[in-house]
This record gives sequence, structure tokens and C-alpha cells, in this order.
Amino acid sequence: MSGGVDSSVAALLLKKEGYDVIGITMQVWPRSEEDYKACCGLTAVNDAQRVAWKLDIPHYVLNFRDEFEEKIIGYFCREYLAGRTPNPCIACNKEIKFGSLLEKARALGAGRIATGHYARIEQRADGIYLLRRGVDEGKDQTYALYQMNQYQLARTLFPLGGYRKQDVRRMAADAGLPVAEKPESQEICFVATGSYSDFVEERFPSVENEGYFRYSDGRILGVHKGIHHYTIGQRRGLGLSFKHPLYVTRIDPETNTVWVGPETDLYHRGLIATDVNYITGSPFEGDRPVQAKIRYLAPPAEAVATSIGTDRLKVAFKTPQKAITPGQSVVLYDGDIVLGGGVIAEVTD
Repeated sequence: MSGGVDSSVAALLLKKEGYDVIGITMQVWPRSEEDYKACCGLTAVNDAQRVAWKLDIPHYVLNFRDEFEEKIIGYFCREYLAGRTPNPCIACNKEIKFGSLLEKARALGAGRIATGHYARIEQRADGIYLLRRGVDEGKDQTYALYQMNQYQLARTLFPLGGYRKQDVRRMAADAGLPVAEKPESQEICFVATGSYSDFVEERFPSVENEGYFRYSDGRILGVHKGIHHYTIGQRRGLGLSFKHPLYVTRIDPETNTVWVGPETDLYHRGLIATDVNYITGSPFEGDRPVQAKIRYLAPPAEAVATSIGTDRLKVAFKTPQKAITPGQSVVLYDGDIVLGGGVIAEVTD
């Protein structure tokens, strides 16, 4: 229970269905920042407690500070310093929510965990669990859940998968839940103030900063502030004057170089992904037609995916895709079924 409307209504629905429900809120904020951001801090705990009281269910706050600092915040900073753009929500789902939290919940006697994600889990006749998109296309969160495995899917419930957001808010209001109109958090939960780059520098004050901007033909155009300030496709904040708009097209951490060029340089036909997960547990045999998403808000694009061993994946798109970004994930679908995905390691043509 994050203290938001989605997890609160998930608990409400499960109780109505007759489950023996307990609420768990993860304590992840650093000890030095007790009044952390709304979706992770004391306000969230208080909101979750108020909902638990309203629903008459037990509520626990479990300490995940050290794991969150190492596996999520540390990962986030290291990725930016390596010239990649991380997705901490995917890492949190993999390492914390459906990793450490699942096991702690089971140690408390829970048969399953449930969250407020907009996604669906179904079991095939052969016993294999499938992960499907939520029915609310605008809220579907399966992109951030592709790392789930069969063990986790078998022990997870997504009560909101068959509902739309407006229905969830209506159910919260009808039940008198105090968070019915609570706004959604849109930012990275642990970046309380300032920019992501400021956050990275606070954690790593000795980070190397200045380096060169180079145009696609090798020309030096200026000096940048540090590679952790930039991501592929970025146009604003470069501080460069040129005859046409410039975009970040590549980041080279070894030479501390940020490459820039015209928008056309952002389009590529393929990628290689690592840290690959297949929902069914089995790599593809041969070339597999798929629909692939290269970021959370990107529309699915027609592509062909080819497994390279068990942990690497090649994806070739039917049409070139804009701003394929190392560090982000590529998630593969067959209609509304999630096949799996991996972390983008390199871009290919």
C-alpha cells in the first residue's frame, strides 16, 4: 500500500472478494530524509494507515531502506554516470516489490501479494502464467513488469487489471476512502527536489563533469556539463548554437563525449538487449514477430525478435525508431500478451 488510490482500491476489492487482507507499506526513504516525497515518505505511510483503518485490515511498515539505497538509488546513479538512462521503476519492481517484498510477505504468512498495477495475470491450460495488458490502455503498466517470472506471477494478484482509472476513483469515493481524490505521482519517487543530475552529484560529488560536445562529423562544438546531464534525444539545455536544431545522438562515457547531430541521426532500425527475461521462461526459437516498446510511453512497433543465447536479444524494427536509448528497456508483446524484454545495450542499423 503506497498510500495512493490504486493500491487502496486493490485492497478494497480483495476484501470484498473474501480474501484475508493485510496492508504493507515499504519504508524506503533515507534516515536523513524523513519527510521524503509523497509516494514514499511519511505522508504516504499515514495515508496507507488511514485506508487500512477504514477497511479494518492490519497494516505493517517494513524497512527496505538499505536494499533500496543499494539496488535502486545506487543503480540509478551508476547508470547515469555510465552514459545510460535508467528506469528505476522497472528495477524496483524486479528487486524490491516482486523480490524482497514478496518473500517478506510470504514470511508473514501471506499466500500472495497484490498491488495496484494496471495489468492482468492469466493461467493457461498447461499451467503457464501469462502477463496481459490492463484493459485501460492509457494506464497499462506492463512495460514496467516484464521482468516478472513464473514463480512471481503465480503468487501475485493485480485486482485493477480489468478496471479503468475513472472506475477506480469512483469505487474509492463510494467506499469513503480518504485518498479517493489524491493526485498521482509523476516523478521518480526518490528525487525529492531539483533535477536528476543534481541528485546524482549529491550522491557522487567527485563525478567528472566537463567534456566535449562533438557533432556527428567529429567537430567539437562546445563543452558540456557532464554526461549525467544528458539523455538520447535531448534537445533543450544543450547551450549550443548551430544552423539547425541539435539533438543528443550518442553518449560515450569512455571519452566523456556527448555526440550531437540532426534529428535524422536519432533513427535506427535495431537494438541489442541484455538482462533478458521471458515470461514463459523459454527463449524464442528462430525469428519471432513481435510488437516492441522502447520506452514506457512509446507506441508498440512491429519488429522481429531473435534470442541470442539465454540472456541477449536482437530486435529488428520494420521501420526506424526514434531515440532508442541504452539503459531503457525494450518490452515485447504479442497483442496484449507480454512476451518479455530486456535492457537496451546498444543500437544497430
